Amino acid sequence: MQSLVIVAHGSHLNPDSATPTHTHADTIRATGAFDEVRTGFWKEQPSLREVLRTARGDDIYVVPLFISEGYFTERVIPRELRLEGWDPELWGSDGISADTATLVASDIDTEVHYCGPVGTHEAMTDVLIHRAESVTGDPSVGEGFGFAVVGHGTERNENSAKAIEYHTERIRETGRFDEVKALFMDEEPEVDDVADHFDSEDIIVVPLFIADGFHTQEDIPEDMGLTDDYRNGYDVPSEVDGHRIWYGGAVGTEELTADVILERAADAGADIGDAIARVRQRTKPTQAAGD
Repeated sequence: MQSLVIVAHGSHLNPDSATPTHTHADTIRATGAFDEVRTGFWKEQPSLREVLRTARGDDIYVVPLFISEGYFTERVIPRELRLEGWDPELWGSDGISADTATLVASDIDTEVHYCGPVGTHEAMTDVLIHRAESVTGDPSVGEGFGFAVVGHGTERNENSAKAIEYHTERIRETGRFDEVKALFMDEEPEVDDVADHFDSEDIIVVPLFIADGFHTQEDIPEDMGLTDDYRNGYDVPSEVDGHRIWYGGAVGTEELTADVILERAADAGADIGDAIARVRQRTKPTQAAGD
């Protein structure tokens, strides 16, 4: 019996924070790849400390729905799950290459396959591109467009920027978009000046965040000049300094993120059958009406 446990941050203040986690759990549940799919949160219920006690599988796969390696994936989650002998060195990661560590969860005396975060998996590159297709309504979007991958940026976690730059380079290597650049909220180059960083008239902007919240719904739209007040909304695309800005919001809300969770579990040894193909077919973008 296989159990998948998706762990996320959650929030006491933002009711939408947990929505992507529940959505992706439902998507994976519908594939039948696991006997059960459970969710656990740091700031909501069910809690990280309790979630494994409800898992019934002989094989338990824990996938963190986080963007980067850092404090939560390396300290908080392993501690709350009571993973005996945990050490970040078990991942042997350079900051973006965490894979799997198999450890015993002491309070249930069961082995757990603890996976790296979804945000650093190579499959997240496809989700970012998928979001570009979704926001423009064009499955072949690319030529004539610039693409900005946006991260928070912080001196407290150097791995945060590594994840942004990793996917930026992977998208650039596809040769699909005219320009691909990494921008940040709190370090240079800043997303505030998005129009200054591109020659392309059309610019797709996708934040590498898991859930929409204060930063993606308020700060970034206002900082880019899409609106003076996020409460008034904004057009997609919006005209900013002679450019059309196609703002996609947090990439983690894209339903295809369920594919990355499955990829993480499969890399750890889970038998998922054709679940990835089924998720990709289900989330395949369609041409916008009238195109």
